[in-house]
Amino acid sequence: MDYTKEDIKNLKHRGIKPEQIDRQLENFKKGFDYVSLSEPATVGNGILCIQPEEEERLTALYEHACQKGDILKMVPASGSATRMFKELFNFMNSYQGTEEEFLTFLQDKGSGTMYSFFEKLEELPFYNRLAAALWNDGKDIEKMIAKREFNEILAYILTDKGLNYGNTPKGLVDFHIYRDFVRTAFDEHIVEGALYCNSGKTTKLHFTVAEEYMNLFKERLKKITKVFEKMFNVKYEVTFSIQKPSTDTVSIGPEGEILRDDEGKLVFRPGGHGALIYNLDELKADIIFIKNIDNVIPDRAKGDTVKYKKLLAGTLLELQQKIFSYLHILDKKPTEEQLSEIDAFLNNIGYKETAEKTYKDPKEHIRHLHNLLDRPIRVCGMVKNEGEPGGGPFWVQTTDGSSRLMIIESAQINLKDKEQKKIFDHSTHFNPVDLVCGTKNYKGKKFDLEKFIDASQGFITRKSYQGKEIEVQELPGLWNGAMANWITVFVEVPLTTFTPVKTVFDLFRFEHRNVLKK
Repeated sequence: MDYTKEDIKNLKHRGIKPEQIDRQLENFKKGFDYVSLSEPATVGNGILCIQPEEEERLTALYEHACQKGDILKMVPASGSATRMFKELFNFMNSYQGTEEEFLTFLQDKGSGTMYSFFEKLEELPFYNRLAAALWNDGKDIEKMIAKREFNEILAYILTDKGLNYGNTPKGLVDFHIYRDFVRTAFDEHIVEGALYCNSGKTTKLHFTVAEEYMNLFKERLKKITKVFEKMFNVKYEVTFSIQKPSTDTVSIGPEGEILRDDEGKLVFRPGGHGALIYNLDELKADIIFIKNIDNVIPDRAKGDTVKYKKLLAGTLLELQQKIFSYLHILDKKPTEEQLSEIDAFLNNIGYKETAEKTYKDPKEHIRHLHNLLDRPIRVCGMVKNEGEPGGGPFWVQTTDGSSRLMIIESAQINLKDKEQKKIFDHSTHFNPVDLVCGTKNYKGKKFDLEKFIDASQGFITRKSYQGKEIEVQELPGLWNGAMANWITVFVEVPLTTFTPVKTVFDLFRFEHRNVLKK
């Protein structure tokens, strides 16, 4: 493609090389290949179940490592809460208050309806702040509901008339009520960190945030740090980063042309959560937990979350010790017996070798095993599939005929292929984004995580821009293609560890409800 001087200047400002854009345009032309599923990962075939007799050993292993290692929790928190309040926006923009509309409103009283929203409004954790914002403007929320002034109430929730949740990061929305405090999702992650990501004196957390919200997060941190440091007797070290502009992608218009704005400038979009692999690459801890911003729960129910985070980390450490010992053996002169033992071990690290695999000599065998073992490691919690949208655990066939464990989303497979769809539909578990990562090698040096991305696992989706349908490109997802070539181990965790708030209606669920009277 021919670039203008303005294009080159814009690219340089973002840290993007022209050849990156050329590759993206080529991807639009060719598309991304679908992955080839071999079979779903199931308990006993790719998913481990931690037995009660193993729990004490694995927990102790992790707690010992906490005392001398560098432990960190990373939370992708970039997203705004717009999608969380989508139904409220839709209602506010369409409801005119006619008698016919009000009758329709009254008739639909099920959970997740606008009737149920206003009926239970008082139960929401941000109700008191909403009522206060209205009261300050001379409005009484109960009288407004009686007068059917629904749109005005929603305007105070969603716009800068009041709470401005339509332009707030999800991490800073009030989630849970306590006796003397209302916590945001961000607060709950700070608390969680002290419970399982704690060296005894220090708790380290890292949040990836949108640049425009950075100051809001820092202000919130300043407000809550001393409260939680006193509560848990720790010192917090909290850092932030933004999704790098160098990972933004271009889009193409209806005629296949590169998208430009009215001034002729290239239009860029964030490259999706896969861009965060570069943020992760800059973190230098020995053990890194990764968990989504909206997957939190009040203190009364945090027990399983804390327990299984420690068990996942203990599983990682035990696995790491074994892998590192094998790599040291491979660096010397392994015996045939040792090579056979390592071959047998490969199935424990999410790898199935092709039956026809042969080696021309022992050196090639050693190099092959070394290559398979010398990689970053992730242990991923998996919950039983209850119909949640998103990725699941599968054995995926690679070009050399072997199979690897990967987290795969529906967009990555050809659902028109009956066999592939059948495999996908037989998935028993779901990925709740519950990861523990080891990003250092057996010599203590940090891996270059960029080398383990499968660039072929990107996405092309359709969006709208100024009323036109456009094609948008996303980088391989953080826990999908961006980690496709990691050593991957799946462990079953209970559903009680997965309590996301995808919509505002989820805050009415028992898991998030206030059980204490204020």
